[in-house]
Amino acid sequence: MQYAQGGGSTDARRAARERVRLEAVGRFEGDAKSKEIAAALRVSERSVERWRRQWRESGEEGVRSKGSPGRPRLSAVQITWLERELERGPLAHGWADQRWTLARVKTLIGRLFHVGYTVEGTWRLLKRHGWSWQQPARRAIERDDEAVELWKKEVWPQVKARRRPAEPGSSARTRPASR
Repeated sequence: MQYAQGGGSTDARRAARERVRLEAVGRFEGDAKSKEIAAALRVSERSVERWRRQWRESGEEGVRSKGSPGRPRLSAVQITWLERELERGPLAHGWADQRWTLARVKTLIGRLFHVGYTVEGTWRLLKRHGWSWQQPARRAIERDDEAVELWKKEVWPQVKARRRPAEPGSSARTRPASR
């Protein structure tokens, strides 16, 4: 499986958030109103008010971006480790069958790395790193494909009902013999 390296875009987003917040700090020092700052920086007034409160309490350091709070990340080493564990299969981790469900992968991530993901977050993590969902083939273990093909060729044509040849019909309501 191949993985996309996602480090650069995260750093760029963090830097952009940082610039917007520091621009707001500059405007706080100029006594600009929250509504004006929000319109100029294209953010919500609520964010500007929160940043202003953090700025008053902790200065510029309090306003700095701390990253996205809702998306815990696994490092490249942890992703590699997770891949190896997934390849070992669910049986190796105590499940009764060989199906990896999102709930099971979520549980495995929690056990291995003590990081909490939602089921949806687990799906996004897997998708982001090149994994795709798989649907198990629903076939009986006892199935004999050769016997099935033989049955289709030899037995089915004999069993299948043949169409009756079309016969001329009557348009009368009663049968002609009963008149």
